[in-house]
Amino acid sequence: MDALFAAHRALLDDAVAATQARGHWSAFSESPRSYDAAAAPEAEAAFAALLNQPFALDQPSDGPGIGAETSPFGPALGISYPHADPVTLIAAARQAGERWAAAPVETRAGIAVEILVRLNRASFLIARSVEHTTGQAGPMAFQAGGPHAQDRGLEAVAYAYAELARIPGHVRWEKPAGRSVIKLDKEFHIVPRGIGLVIGCATFPTWNSYPAIFADLVTGNAVIVKPHPAAILPLALTVRIARTVLAEQGFDPNTILLAADSAEAPITRRLATDPAIGIVDFTGSPAFGQWLRDAVRGKPLFTEEAGVNTIVIDSTDAFAAMCQNIAFSLSLYSGQMCTAPQSIFVPASGIATDEGHKTFEEVAAGIAGAVGALLADPARAAGVLGAIQNPLTLTRIADARGLGRIVRDSAALPGTAARTATPLILAVRAEEETAYMQERFGPISFVIATAGSAESVALATRCAREHGAISAALYSTDAALTAHAALAHARAGVALSVNLTGGIYVNQSAAFSDYHVSGANPAGNACLTDAAFVTGRFNVVGVRRPAS
Repeated sequence: MDALFAAHRALLDDAVAATQARGHWSAFSESPRSYDAAAAPEAEAAFAALLNQPFALDQPSDGPGIGAETSPFGPALGISYPHADPVTLIAAARQAGERWAAAPVETRAGIAVEILVRLNRASFLIARSVEHTTGQAGPMAFQAGGPHAQDRGLEAVAYAYAELARIPGHVRWEKPAGRSVIKLDKEFHIVPRGIGLVIGCATFPTWNSYPAIFADLVTGNAVIVKPHPAAILPLALTVRIARTVLAEQGFDPNTILLAADSAEAPITRRLATDPAIGIVDFTGSPAFGQWLRDAVRGKPLFTEEAGVNTIVIDSTDAFAAMCQNIAFSLSLYSGQMCTAPQSIFVPASGIATDEGHKTFEEVAAGIAGAVGALLADPARAAGVLGAIQNPLTLTRIADARGLGRIVRDSAALPGTAARTATPLILAVRAEEETAYMQERFGPISFVIATAGSAESVALATRCAREHGAISAALYSTDAALTAHAALAHARAGVALSVNLTGGIYVNQSAAFSDYHVSGANPAGNACLTDAAFVTGRFNVVGVRRPAS
């Protein structure tokens, strides 16, 4: 048995079981305190040593280094990465991929888990890289960029291994034929689709990319990782660790490659359309997602794109807690999460609560007031909001102010060099669909006055069907309405959270339990992860001959 597979077999078996049980399970601790005390200061020194230097990555290159990352908290990182033409990268990946494809699935799975274990050891360094490229605050950068992303990668390994393990290598086939028996020996070959291209995003470079990277590797495909130009470092560190493990195990490290580029000279289109690229994974805008759908026909394409996430408020028996929960969801990472709510539907006539009847205005004011209370302490505000990743988001906030009546205005946090913005909350009527029926990325939300909860549910689910949604929430004490809304949201392909008032928020998606993205509305064409996420990455081809 392969040594790494044997070493990690128990962990892999637990991961496979967790994908079936769908309860709470995590392989990697999200608590920084559970790691070695020296890990954080060592990572701080290692991060400082990376700045203003060429990034050490021994892979093919054919020109001067490239990179122009600037931290949303202020300084330029000054790191340059190896640059290579797509032709060079693809040639290297094709050569390396031949031996990788021929390796037993147990070998590939063992190496993949070993990479994840080493990534976990580097969680503090990866967290600093995520923080200073995405603008996530430190605690989120550690959890989402480190252990949570690693769990998502392991989930993909578990699904890929489980699907491949179903396929026997050899069988004896016997068919009775009168007095004789026809006997054939059959063997089944797992044939990878080709090189996997993983196109990263600027806000969650590891969390969104790890499922694709590890699904590709375990199913036998070499991988080219194309980071967003503003967030190269987290994936560069990932690729470097992966290449180290591959080389130690006797494989060509070019089985995984980094394809760094710049906004001024992008290479994604050339990579995606090359015939050697067999699979494309993409997180980003619907505009580029549509270009990919048109350009890479015939190749498996897995996307996560924009969406209009919604909240329907019908009634509540915990008004203050509801407002606090919504306020945190609107504020977390300044609304730059793919699961962040945007459009909040409330009957114009108001709602029933444990505090008595609340008018539409009082509901909107309650949410706005909870945001203000949450962000009143500057230190806590900085920890919740983080920083704005892209300066264009500030322009989007400014433009949005004219879309409705301002319930709570957005403002920068005082006393910081970081690019910050508190949530902008606007009040509009249901008929003003041009305001709220499209994604407005960032800390921008709408409280929408409807004719009643039936219209609220209808509009929320229409948002999902027509424009995509990954998450949705409902607050209601009416069992019949809740049952109706649950079915309506399921049919619209959007996960629904009901009456969240405690320490769980609609933004959160748990690996091994939640099916992140349904693939059933325009927010994405695949679930990350389920069996379908991995089975399109390989084919099975049989060989048969008379039994000897």
